[in-house]
Amino acid sequence: MGVTIVLSIVGYALVIGTFVLDLPIYPDLTLEQINLLTHAIAVINVAATVLLVAGWYWIRAGEVEKHRLAMIGAFALILLFLVVYLLRVGGGGDKIFDGPTLVRYAYLIMLAIHILLSIVAVPVVLYALILGLTHTPAELRETSHARVGRIAAASWVLSLVLGVVTYLLLNHIYSYEFGM
Repeated sequence: MGVTIVLSIVGYALVIGTFVLDLPIYPDLTLEQINLLTHAIAVINVAATVLLVAGWYWIRAGEVEKHRLAMIGAFALILLFLVVYLLRVGGGGDKIFDGPTLVRYAYLIMLAIHILLSIVAVPVVLYALILGLTHTPAELRETSHARVGRIAAASWVLSLVLGVVTYLLLNHIYSYEFGM
């Protein structure tokens, strides 16, 4: 539990620090570089979603080792996401959704749910992962891993899917205004 708390605080501090503080650690990015990183983030999120769904399938099928590898892979992708996301946010401007008013409201609601789920998922995912990495399959039956894992996977998948939907709305279906 202590490791989960510490890692959660570090992750939150990195993101909040990037948004709130003007840290001079990020390079200034061009719009083309921002778009490239934005597309990379979407690809990472889709790949993580596939691994999470596969991991869920494999644990239901009793294939524990495949499940374990899928969940570790999804977590590794989310760490990569964090690096790319911080670089993109720290080094670039804002993309402001420019679509019909009703769609804009739907976009903002989905974005808010995505962000909220991302915030909530961090400690839950970390706790489930730490339990999975520090216990044998037999020992895990005596922990809250399965219950916590279901909550972690559900919130994580929904957050990732909403992130991809908002990406598609902002970057491919409608347009955006770019501001520094």
